[in-house]
Amino acid sequence: MITYGISEADVIEAIVSPDGVVTGYRNRQIYQKALNGHILRVIVEEAEGIKTVVTVYRARRTRYEM
Repeated sequence: MITYGISEADVIEAIVSPDGVVTGYRNRQIYQKALNGHILRVIVEEAEGIKTVVTVYRARRTRYEM
């Protein structure tokens, strides 16, 4: 995440206060948050009330318009 300029605080903010949430592959939740002209996408798997971050990435805003 450091290489791509994504902080842990950015990830937590996306999960706690997302701009949008969509369901992805295997019913994983994809939390989306606008970040510096991009969209931060946080893929989360939930089991027994515990959320586990699978991956995090920045994407072009135009690709995932909210």
